[in-house]
Amino acid sequence: MKSTATADKRTMEQLDELARLIAQFCTSDGTYSTDFTPLSLIRNTEVAVPVYTVYEPSICLVAQGSKLVMLGDEAYRYGPSQYFAVSVDLPISGQVSEALEEHPYLAVRLQIDPQQVVEFIQNKEHERTARGTAARGLYVSQATPGMLDAFLRLVRLLDTPEDIDVLAPMAAREILYRALQDGQGAVLRQMAPGAGHAASIAEVIRRIRESYHEPLRIEELASEAGMSSSSLHRHFREVTAMSPLQFQKQIRLQEARQILLSEPVQAAEAAFRVGYESPSQFNREYARLFGRPPLSDIRQLRTRTEAQVAVEN
Repeated sequence: MKSTATADKRTMEQLDELARLIAQFCTSDGTYSTDFTPLSLIRNTEVAVPVYTVYEPSICLVAQGSKLVMLGDEAYRYGPSQYFAVSVDLPISGQVSEALEEHPYLAVRLQIDPQQVVEFIQNKEHERTARGTAARGLYVSQATPGMLDAFLRLVRLLDTPEDIDVLAPMAAREILYRALQDGQGAVLRQMAPGAGHAASIAEVIRRIRESYHEPLRIEELASEAGMSSSSLHRHFREVTAMSPLQFQKQIRLQEARQILLSEPVQAAEAAFRVGYESPSQFNREYARLFGRPPLSDIRQLRTRTEAQVAVEN
């Protein structure tokens, strides 16, 4: 049996190589897509302000630095050799909490293929686990040396694009397999269609995301999920840490922010497009989530982006 010191040394060597590879492909701050579509690389040299986005099912492993993620009022912090797994679409704010110019935050994110989860839980033992009580749709855990090695092999392939089509899916499948073997792997197994209440909630989430600008019809959603309205509320909160209405509100506000950033429109028009009938209510809820009223927030975001571009150039 390997000693703890030997295992720790191996982990440090794996993280050092992974950080070097990420830095090789990420020449400046940002999120980089790769030749293997499910894989992206992330670099940040500053302790950034919170970034609001909808996380899709994925596994994000940190090689260097640390990050704080907020889901509603819940805080999740993860650092080197830890990974953050998400099993359903969740509106989250993420903030790099440890990063320097000479020691940037470096991470790798792999999108999860739900069909592979289905394939992995075909045996009865996993199926029973997946059909348990719905659990929160995200968690932080420690990566095993095997998972780190699979991530390393996956990122190394970016140097040999001709091998990606054949070998990258194998490495990605191994990463998911190892995550499913984790003590918290049931969180990922519950995303499989037919796996229980959490899988039904995942479908409700999809419906809300697709029609976020329309009025929320709880009874209709509950009927389609095969639940009562009260059961839907309970299981939805178990998975997302918020009610369906709160979830829809965060989706609406994030979409409105993107509209204001990318199009020359007034706040009232953005509010109407995402489903708000009252501009004043939109302004209040926007400021509550993002810390500033719409126009002030967008002005600050644009100033920060322009300053970053100027530094990079």
